Amino acid sequence: MKKLAFVFPGQGSQAVGMGKDLYHHYDLVKQMFEQANTALGYDLTSIMFEGPSEELTKTENTQPALLLLSAAITELLKQEQISAHITAGHSLGEYSALVASEAISYIDAVQLVHKRGKLMDNAYPEGKGSMAAVLGLKQEELETALEEIRKEYNQVIEIANLNCPGQIVISGTKEAIDIALKSLKEAGAKRVLPLSVSGPFHSSLMKPAAEEFQKEVDKVEWNDAIIPLYANVTAKTVSSKEEIKSLLVEQLYSPVRFEEITEQILAEKVDAIVEIGNGKVLSGLVKKVDRRAPVFNIQDTDSLKVFTDWVKEEAIC
Repeated sequence: MKKLAFVFPGQGSQAVGMGKDLYHHYDLVKQMFEQANTALGYDLTSIMFEGPSEELTKTENTQPALLLLSAAITELLKQEQISAHITAGHSLGEYSALVASEAISYIDAVQLVHKRGKLMDNAYPEGKGSMAAVLGLKQEELETALEEIRKEYNQVIEIANLNCPGQIVISGTKEAIDIALKSLKEAGAKRVLPLSVSGPFHSSLMKPAAEEFQKEVDKVEWNDAIIPLYANVTAKTVSSKEEIKSLLVEQLYSPVRFEEITEQILAEKVDAIVEIGNGKVLSGLVKKVDRRAPVFNIQDTDSLKVFTDWVKEEAIC
């Protein structure tokens, strides 16, 4: 049996048409999508397949859409007796990892992240918060530059995602991000790219959402994870349901430590890291940590077949 790590993408990986191919090929996927529609009380599937893009990119729709597709693909793999040795996810993707680890049902997770999306959007005034990707600065250099912005302008600006070498995402007030777009280039950044997001996610400005989200987390039935997963907040494995719940709340206002998670997974000598869900964002980040890393992406019937054939061929060998 191959030693596999399943990793799951987060917000930003969505695209109109996601999951449509699998929906029409597999009755299981169709059933899961329809059950999610019922649980949410609206037709998420139509938004995923037909858009418009503006509707899909609303946080309250993006989050359940990405989770639903990842959960459906994971279930298809389970039918092929293919499971993970370890799991992880990027921000929202951590919930897909928890579904794969059987810490939460996919229906509960779909409903929970829908509520999470609403809380995140409502946590800070629309248009007042922002995020940006910083390329070409080391973490220490970036921290120094952000501290200067905080002191001089009395604005909130913090590291949100540590994605891979040379790529860090920052989050904060729109005023602070606008200042950073110029000042960080002067500090040596190769590029500073504003992100199309609706709020200052993974910053202390999300703490009001975290307080409300704790109540929603406590309503859900949780189990200890049967497959350990690397937590975004600590970059360490977790399986206890109480620790999982606590870290999910903290995750809203804490940096995502995906580079460290990738390094930890690679240190486990896995046979492959498998990105499960729409897009190939995480596959690219993994390759930037180690270009020789064995990576697969599964988002449609073709990529599913390529991966399952590889697993079966390896098993025969």
